[in-house]
Amino acid sequence: MTDPHPLAAHGHWQDVARATGLLGADGTVASTIFAEMSALAERTGAINLGQGFPDAPGPAHLRAAAMAAVDAGHNQYPPGPGIPALRAAVAAHQRRHYGLEVDPETEVLVTAGATEALAASVLALAGPGDEVVTLEPFYDSYAAVIALAGATHRTVPLRPGPRGFRLDAADVDAAVGPRTRLLLVNSPHNPTGIVLTPDELGLLGRAAAAADAVVLTDEVYEHLTYGPRHVPMATLPGLAGRTLTVSSAGKTLAVTGWKVGWVHGPAALVTAVRTVKQFLTYVASGPFQHAVAAALDDADGATARYVADQAAALAGRRDVLLAGLRAGGFVPVAPEGTYFVVADGAPLGYPDAVDLCRELPGRAGVVAIPVSAFCTPGGAVARALASWVRFTYVKSEPLVAEAARRLAALGD
Repeated sequence: MTDPHPLAAHGHWQDVARATGLLGADGTVASTIFAEMSALAERTGAINLGQGFPDAPGPAHLRAAAMAAVDAGHNQYPPGPGIPALRAAVAAHQRRHYGLEVDPETEVLVTAGATEALAASVLALAGPGDEVVTLEPFYDSYAAVIALAGATHRTVPLRPGPRGFRLDAADVDAAVGPRTRLLLVNSPHNPTGIVLTPDELGLLGRAAAAADAVVLTDEVYEHLTYGPRHVPMATLPGLAGRTLTVSSAGKTLAVTGWKVGWVHGPAALVTAVRTVKQFLTYVASGPFQHAVAAALDDADGATARYVADQAAALAGRRDVLLAGLRAGGFVPVAPEGTYFVVADGAPLGYPDAVDLCRELPGRAGVVAIPVSAFCTPGGAVARALASWVRFTYVKSEPLVAEAARRLAALGD
């Protein structure tokens, strides 16, 4: 816990800490559950399936392109909107994969990862008196940036059932209303691993249109699906003119530390986002932008082959982990995409997954994250999913297999 400094008595940091469950009643700030679990993994030597980053170096052709960009001298500030080659490559990618026509000059902005694209979008387009609607559970940065903007966070719960976690029309109607300014949609979804169906996306899109709200989509796992195909909301009838689409190279190309993301959409909305973004990082990732541009262009097909192989490998590791979880007594939901699987730990005698996650390193030598960390603190969804745990399988095949073996032993 960190004691408050008297000079920090006022400020938005408290709103962020409160929104993310880190501000105690006495004004002290706790470390995040992510930091706690990572420290626990280091202290105990447990396999860390808590944080979702690969333990591989990334594709060789991409790393070679980055080194070439450094050697070519691309080491100073890149242009504010991003280098022209990367903006053109993003536009070409969207046309090739989804049939979207995007103007790289006015409708694409390169950012310091998807997190900055999302933050700059919320800060640009929402403020006090506005509501921002997300799915729940939600990626933890969403609540923080909504609090920074001074907007109100409303959520649509994802409810577990026989078909995995799904949306309910009544929940959408209850969350989206006349004060809704932004509808932030994450699919493929972290942490549940679902891929929203076209019908679910259409339901959200119609609600946004009825409220005259902007749709902001987080699509960083767009190419990492196992069965269902990802459908961008911007491709649905009537939504292109109100949708900002966010993605990045980090997840697709397994280089999460490079922080090369982008947002595209109508020129006026992108201009609003750029106005804020330029006062956040200004610019970032200069030589990496050149490398990602070459990878997205994919002149020799190396990127397509890498992504296909990565998705297939992840599907195999997912199945290994699912088998281990089931054998150990968990009730998991098979993910349709992303790096993650969530599982109910209640059958192991843990109604609170925080307790389970703190004891799991000692019991099984594995670290995970409680799903409640992705929910409104003390809210209805956090209570409903109190016993659920998130694991990542974006680690080497031997490491995932060993973690699955350890988890399975819980059932012995």
